[in-house]
Amino acid sequence: MPPFVTSIIRFYRSSIGKKIIVALTGAALILFLIGHMLGNLLVFAGPETLNAYAKKLQDLGPLLWAARIGLLVAVGLHIVATVQLTVANRAARAQAYGVDVTRKATKASRTMIWSGTIILLFVIYHLMHFTWGVANGYYDKENARYWLPNGDHNVYNMVVDGFSWAPASIFYIVAMGLLFQHLSHGFASVFQTLGLTTPKSRPLIEMGGRVVALVLFAGNALMPLAVLFGAVK
Repeated sequence: MPPFVTSIIRFYRSSIGKKIIVALTGAALILFLIGHMLGNLLVFAGPETLNAYAKKLQDLGPLLWAARIGLLVAVGLHIVATVQLTVANRAARAQAYGVDVTRKATKASRTMIWSGTIILLFVIYHLMHFTWGVANGYYDKENARYWLPNGDHNVYNMVVDGFSWAPASIFYIVAMGLLFQHLSHGFASVFQTLGLTTPKSRPLIEMGGRVVALVLFAGNALMPLAVLFGAVK
């Protein structure tokens, strides 16, 4: 095995290596979530603006697929490394102190795995719903509602019809609530792991994490709520 590959494997197997991977992938996912939310909010600018934005993304072609694959790899690494760290930390603490360490953990850290798992299931559902068009006819060429006269997708109508179904919107909002909880804890952890936190800056970073989490929750929840209540139709 090449020394470079051996070094990567050794790095990943170490506790600090996993923590750095969780921090870096977490930072990348936060940036993606911000960009994704800003793109979604274009639904309030009307069909032409949202459809034009979607067309620009599709025109990226291979670059778009490379970004999607990179995103999936980041999500996978983030979840696997987080689970492995949590299991290892609980086992080490239980062995050292002989107590139920979950009672000593914060509520956010105790539920990070569960909220992360539900968010992952939501991402899969979201991809099936909008990207793959499973069981909804969004990619049926015979359904004119989802196609523009020039042959491009009518993404605006896809969004409106998708969130007009209350269970989908409720699931979306619940997932965003769990994402809020996940980010409230994880945002500060990114800075701490990368050595960017000091005793003076920690309160500010923690507050920044809550603000970012709240903005993402509000921005993403606003879209399904607007559709459900008829503000977007």
